[in-house]
Amino acid sequence: MSTPDDAERLSPLAQRWPRASKFLLSGCAATVAELGTRPSSLGLPRSTSRGRPRVGGRGVASFPSGCNPVGPHLSSQQVWRGGGKATTFPLDLTKTRLQIQGEAALARLGGGAAESAPYRGMVRTALGIVQEEGFLKLWQGVTPAIYRHIVYSGGRMVTYEHLREVVFGKSEDKHYPLWKSVIGGMMAGVVGQFLANPTDLVKVQMQMEGKRKLEGKPLRFRGVHHAFAKILAEGGIRGLWAGWVPNIQRAALVNMGDLTTYDTVKHYLVLNTPLEDNIVTHGLSSLCSGLVASILGTPADVIKSRIMNQPRDKQGRGLLYKSSTDCLIQAVQGEGFLSLYKGFLPSWLRMTPWSLVFWLTYEKIREMSGVSPF
Repeated sequence: MSTPDDAERLSPLAQRWPRASKFLLSGCAATVAELGTRPSSLGLPRSTSRGRPRVGGRGVASFPSGCNPVGPHLSSQQVWRGGGKATTFPLDLTKTRLQIQGEAALARLGGGAAESAPYRGMVRTALGIVQEEGFLKLWQGVTPAIYRHIVYSGGRMVTYEHLREVVFGKSEDKHYPLWKSVIGGMMAGVVGQFLANPTDLVKVQMQMEGKRKLEGKPLRFRGVHHAFAKILAEGGIRGLWAGWVPNIQRAALVNMGDLTTYDTVKHYLVLNTPLEDNIVTHGLSSLCSGLVASILGTPADVIKSRIMNQPRDKQGRGLLYKSSTDCLIQAVQGEGFLSLYKGFLPSWLRMTPWSLVFWLTYEKIREMSGVSPF
């Protein structure tokens, strides 16, 4: 005869440690979104006549090997069949290069390359990377990007749901006011990005290594782990959080666009239209969230990238900008207001499919692991 302790021990991990499970599930969904962006390749199942996705059999969506904490029936075969067939990471690298391009503050400091380099749009920037640095350099920084998304996505999703379910609370009819969702989304972004700042710092700096080589400057890092070690040795623990202020500002705006829009649109569709909580609703909501997140987050992303990539003195202080506000003022005065939207097109082209794959995958693996829908 089983005891209560036996029952608890045999119960799924999702029921015993719900927050830890949601952290791992969101991290795995983010990894899938970072590597593969074709929804048809993810093996996401078709809806049944009741509007709910099928579970089991062909078309099972799951997550990568090693990220299976919630149930033995979740395989990674179908996900990895598509992950890697198409990827949006080169758009992220292109976006970062565009955001640094033509930096007025660097020209004033004496960066001759910044003055002589002609402005190139998204396509020419991407082609230039391939021609000048090699095709594989389009994926430079992908490893810290994956590290970052595991920590960032896990932190933001757990924080948002905790605020929504425990702190703010939904009404009895499951209505969740927009103002609460906005606050929750921004706070979730702050928490997730603060935790992930070291990985984001390494990602941005590694993405600029190819440009430094073309300019005749010495490379700073031999790899991801060397980058972490070097930053830690030169700036200490504090150095790993360089640029954290503009980073969390960006994350707050992006998640106000992403989490708030997805949550609001999804529950509006479920409560006010014939649509049910299924893959169609998830897809429509994620498309809306990707667009809004790009519009709100691009200016802060430009500021973040410039502050993180700026040269620093021996004490770790930036040589170009005193703060995110100073960076904002210098960018607008030296390059015009539209400089804040450098890299918007690749950012949007990346954010939209990323958001689509993340939310479809996340909702599906939550269902399959016994966790309630988002």
